[in-house]
Amino acid sequence: MVRTGGGTEAGFTAPLRHPAFRGLALGRALMALGNGMASVALAFAVLDVTGSLTGVGLVVGARSVANVALLLLGGVVADRLPRALVLQGGCALAALSQGTLGATLLTGTASLPLMTLLSLVNGAAAAVNLPAAAALTPQTVPRGLLRQANAVVGVGVQGGTFLGMSAGGLVVGLLNAGWAITADAALFACAGAALLSVRVARTARPVDTGNTNVLRDLREGWGEFVSRPWVWIIVLQFMVVNAGWSAATTVLGPGIADATFGRTAWGLLMAANSVGLLVGGVLAARWQPRRALVYGTALVAAQTLPFLALTGPSPLPVLFAAMFVSGVAVEQFTVAWEVSVQENVPQEKLSRVYSYDALGSFVAMPVGQVAIGPVAGSLGSGPALVLVASLTLLATLAAVSSRSVRTLARA
Repeated sequence: MVRTGGGTEAGFTAPLRHPAFRGLALGRALMALGNGMASVALAFAVLDVTGSLTGVGLVVGARSVANVALLLLGGVVADRLPRALVLQGGCALAALSQGTLGATLLTGTASLPLMTLLSLVNGAAAAVNLPAAAALTPQTVPRGLLRQANAVVGVGVQGGTFLGMSAGGLVVGLLNAGWAITADAALFACAGAALLSVRVARTARPVDTGNTNVLRDLREGWGEFVSRPWVWIIVLQFMVVNAGWSAATTVLGPGIADATFGRTAWGLLMAANSVGLLVGGVLAARWQPRRALVYGTALVAAQTLPFLALTGPSPLPVLFAAMFVSGVAVEQFTVAWEVSVQENVPQEKLSRVYSYDALGSFVAMPVGQVAIGPVAGSLGSGPALVLVASLTLLATLAAVSSRSVRTLARA
């Protein structure tokens, strides 16, 4: 346990004593719950309307393209305007787009062009929400509770995603995808309502909203991003790590599962990873070392355990253990990263730095997903997984070798 300035112990639930944080944590958990439902229901919705996997790729890809393309602009918006207001607007936009999609699915009027357009709108809402949500946390709790606050948010988001995916599959199976998408819209509306309770002071040095030079704002954000080597080094690491994880869990893993232990077991393995993330968040709230960033960064190496176990044949208990340990380890990094950024980047530029972080971390994921198929076709799934594990370890070793990562300590 750590102690606050007043001398009382600050446990896992300490941030929840602050009303603004409670609203933010609840809002983000509800958003994750909605996104989890949509991630399951959307593909089935497109298949119901078009019967085409190409259509699924077009609709899902449209959301990703809008998200990545607008992330930097979302960071500028979240630094210019009150972040709680930005989040409320993003939730309203998501609720509107998903509500419209749900209504057209339930009335039989949905079409591929309309679904693609609404997916673009939903991706734009997500692009605004992400940097605003991450940068708002330090405005809702005292500085000494940042570690616990980020852990609580992480547990809420991971738990919401897990429950959303489970509920999405249940609703799609029992009713249809239209009802699941409609429920997603309702959850975003509820998230927006929860965020109404987030009342915080503006940042210490607010951005001049009279200035409309977006490019200048982006240059300022880029300057903050590159001025701290540990920031861009970690982002480069996760450009590789995320590409490898997405390639292994969305392409190679399902293929191996189909050929061996089955789809149900694969779903349970991904659930085990989610449970590990939840446990990791609780552990990170209770304790992390002063040099938490290098500690968390080194633990990312544990993400290779599922890759190596899948090269198999491995007994299912070994696979479950590997997935669980991977989740626990990665959440140690996530909490350490969030606290490090929030403690060291000026509040008025924090959303823009988060937007560069998200862009760099996510941009290579589609590349990994596309490239791993031909690699596995040429080398085999086992060697492809070993390659992914090797690249993950090399990227992690390079990050840990950086002096700026090793020496950064919590405030």
